[in-house]
Amino acid sequence: MNMDLELLAADWLAQDPDPVTRAELAGLLDDPEALRDRFGAKLEFGTAGLRGELGAGPNRMNRVTVMRAAAGLAAVLGPGKLVVVGFDARHNSDVFARDTAAVLTGAGLRVAVMGDRYPTPVLAFAVRHLRADAGVMVTASHNPPRDNGYKVYWGDGAQIVPPQDTEISQAIDAVGRVDELPLGDGWRTLGQAAILEPYLEAVTSLALGNARELRVAYTPLHGVGGSTLAAAFIAAGFKSPMIVGAQHRPDPDFPTVAFPNPEEPGAMDLALELASAPAVRADIVIANDPDADRCAVGARLPDGRFRMLTGDEVGGLLGEHVLRTTSGQDRLVATTIVSSSLLGRIADAYGVPYRETLTGFKWIMKAGPGLIYGYEEALGYSVGSDAGLPVHDKDGISAALTIGAIAAQAKRDGRTLLDLLDDQARKYGLHATSQLSFRVEDLSLITKAMHRLRTTPPAELGGRKVESAEDLSSGAGGLPPTDGLRYRLAGGARVVVRPSGTEPKLKCYLEVVLPVTGDVATTRAQAAQDLSALKQDIAEALGL
Repeated sequence: MNMDLELLAADWLAQDPDPVTRAELAGLLDDPEALRDRFGAKLEFGTAGLRGELGAGPNRMNRVTVMRAAAGLAAVLGPGKLVVVGFDARHNSDVFARDTAAVLTGAGLRVAVMGDRYPTPVLAFAVRHLRADAGVMVTASHNPPRDNGYKVYWGDGAQIVPPQDTEISQAIDAVGRVDELPLGDGWRTLGQAAILEPYLEAVTSLALGNARELRVAYTPLHGVGGSTLAAAFIAAGFKSPMIVGAQHRPDPDFPTVAFPNPEEPGAMDLALELASAPAVRADIVIANDPDADRCAVGARLPDGRFRMLTGDEVGGLLGEHVLRTTSGQDRLVATTIVSSSLLGRIADAYGVPYRETLTGFKWIMKAGPGLIYGYEEALGYSVGSDAGLPVHDKDGISAALTIGAIAAQAKRDGRTLLDLLDDQARKYGLHATSQLSFRVEDLSLITKAMHRLRTTPPAELGGRKVESAEDLSSGAGGLPPTDGLRYRLAGGARVVVRPSGTEPKLKCYLEVVLPVTGDVATTRAQAAQDLSALKQDIAEALGL
């Protein structure tokens, strides 16, 4: 086995164009465990592309892995097709974008490369705006600094789904040595006028009302969203948000946060500090993740502190706003099986069809014709109008702009986003959600936990009877098969358990639905107790 690994490593060294990873690998040739880690497996092409730790070998993100991916994509698309390539500010993102362009043009395809580091939704928009056949975004979204990734879009501007991902994966496996690939250099470079300005025009054409008096504190979390978000707010007539200085400039090391994800503990500390400063006194606080396809929102409490809204709460506010400001006959809204059921209640009140999909925006965008709004609880939203969806993927810029418009109108009316959430609770019932996540070093722990639940399913969770248990791996409810379990509980509660598709995590999504018969705050306190009981029981059932 060691001899096989040494041969694989030697072959890799001979074709790797990157002196950094060549030197890294050369220093590991006498370390069998390190070679086994890098060459005993490979990054699998799935979840719209590739994502993993930077380093040498097929189980890492590097120039060889990227060039093979580009060659596989080129083989599936064929010569003459147009591909748009974007990149963020992570380590090697610009290098991987250039390698992609070189391989694609060398294979006879036409390529347009973003001229600067732009958010992922700008790339997704560009695919349709330029009538491209596909798009590539080099980003690892909100993963740790050591990671990078490779996200592929099809001509509809949405992330690829089966069978496209399988076809590309098989084509990648058929690619030979990358040092034998023909490389080109005749790609087009896209400036602001070609792509950023049309994107800003599209997102500022959403239904934003006319209220503009709003104080916003904002952080891009060292990512690429800062300048684009500020430009969008100014173009829409808002004042520029007040931006956290220490997190304003793109920095691939994300020095001020442990994880560059606004959902992670501590990630919002500096933004909340800025929002609460006496000289600022923001009405709301907004954050994007590093590639700005997600949006986090916090609202000021009466005592001056801030409460971060859940993705489901923002999803409900945006969903009702879209349904209230659109009028088409064939409208459709969608969310995922792990998101709150609130959107379904809102859609029913407006007489609009509602669909649930598997987790991930690639599935939301396939919900059906007439889709004008989609969201997932992990802070991802695609906001549309009667003109349709400007971006066929989650977009943290347009979501921030729209939630800003909602907050500005509420402020004009002497109210806040929190008041609007209370209104929804009274009208539709309080849909309270929470999440329990287990990050592991050993992925076998996740497999064992899922097996434990499948073989000994719980009869009761959080004091509520389990009324139905669905194994999503069998394609429950007409959905494509996926590794997950869904429990429906007495009283409208629900628990979904699934491994993360992008991180070494097992995630549990919890929801309780309570009628509001008196004070909303009292009902929220009861819901918090119910969710706590669910967390305790599902953790015990998993054995983690």
